[in-house]
Amino acid sequence: MFTESEDVSMIRETARRIARERLEPVAAALDRGESRDAFLDNLKLLAENGFMSLNVSEEYGGTNAGTAAFAATTEELGRACASTGVTTSVTNLVGEVIQACGSAAQKQAHLPKLADGTYPAGAFCLTESGAGSDPSAMKARAQKSGNGWVLNGVKLYITSASYAGIFVVWAVTDPDAPKGKGISCFLVEAGTPGMSVGTPERKMGQTGSATCEVRFDDCRIPADAIMGAENDGFRIAVAELAGGRIGIAGLALGIARAAMEAAIAYVKEREQFGRKIADMQGIQWAIADRETELEAASLLIAKAAHLKDAGQPFAQAASMAKLYASEAAQRATYTALQLHGGAGYIADLPLERYARDARITTIYEGTSEVQRLIIARNILAAA
Repeated sequence: MFTESEDVSMIRETARRIARERLEPVAAALDRGESRDAFLDNLKLLAENGFMSLNVSEEYGGTNAGTAAFAATTEELGRACASTGVTTSVTNLVGEVIQACGSAAQKQAHLPKLADGTYPAGAFCLTESGAGSDPSAMKARAQKSGNGWVLNGVKLYITSASYAGIFVVWAVTDPDAPKGKGISCFLVEAGTPGMSVGTPERKMGQTGSATCEVRFDDCRIPADAIMGAENDGFRIAVAELAGGRIGIAGLALGIARAAMEAAIAYVKEREQFGRKIADMQGIQWAIADRETELEAASLLIAKAAHLKDAGQPFAQAASMAKLYASEAAQRATYTALQLHGGAGYIADLPLERYARDARITTIYEGTSEVQRLIIARNILAAA
C-alpha cells in the first residue's frame, strides 16, 4: 500500500504530463472565464487517454484501472487545474453509477460515449435548495405517465451541467414512503425536452468548471430511463458518493501540493534580513507541518482506494480521506500564500487561485461536518 503499482504509476505519469502540457497553461485563463474551447479540447484529450472512465469495464471502452488510479489522476489534474480535475472526477463518478446500477442497454448506450469523449462530461443531479446535506429531503418528482415518466423539479449546483451529455437524476417516485425510501434514479440525456440548464453560477473558486441550476418542467422520459429498482435510488446515491469522495480527496491533495511546491521554490530564493527565508526556523516549521499533513492525507487516500478496489467496506475510510485531505488543503494553500507575503495575494501568481480552488473541497460531495457524522456513526456502531 505504501508503493504504487507499476500500472498506477504509469497512469499518474501520463496524467501529470497532460496536466503540465495542456491544463496548466490555460488554468489562469479558465479562472478568468476565458479559454472555454481549450477546456473542452482538454476534456476530449483526457477521454482519449482513458481518464474519463477509469473504473469502467473495457467492454464499454473504459480503462478499468481502479480507484487508486482514479485518485492519482485527480491529484495530478488538481495540481494543474482544479476546474478540469473536478469535471473529470464527477464524470468518472457518473460512469461508475451507470456501470453499477444501469441495465445492459443503458450501459451500452452511454458508457462508451463517456469513455471516448462523445459526452464531454457527465452530471450528477442530486442537490436541491432544501436538500443539500440531507438529500433525502428532495422535492423533485417523477410520476408515471403512459409508457414513461414525467420529471418536475429543480436541481442546484450541478457540476458540468452546461456541457454534460448525460445526467443522473434523482427524484421522488413514492411521496408516501418513509423519508429516503421513495426515491428513484434516472438517466436523462442532454437536450431532452422539458430539461433546461441555467447560466453558470458566479463562484469563489474552480470558476472554469460550470456549476448550474438544472430545471425539469414536465420533462418526459421513457420507462427504461429508470436506473436500478424503483424507489431504491437513495441507496444508490449514498453508495456512489462514498467513491466520489476519494476523487475529491485526491483533487484537494493535488491543489495543496501545487501550492506547497510553489512556496518551497519561493522561500529558497527570497531573501530578507540578509539571508534566504528558507533558512529561518519559523518558515521551516511551517513547511514541515504542512508537508507532514499532506503525506498523512496521501496515506488516507491510498487506504480508502485500496479498500474499495479490494471489494471491502470503504465508506468510513473515504470520509476520513476526504475530511482530512480537504481541510489539510485549506491549511496548505493559506500557508503557501502567507510564505509568499504580499506577492501571494496578487493574481499574477497562482497562490490566491489555489486557496480559492481548495475552499470548496470541504463542501461539495459532503461537507466536512457530514464526513464527521459518517465517521462517528460508523465508529459508534462498531463499538
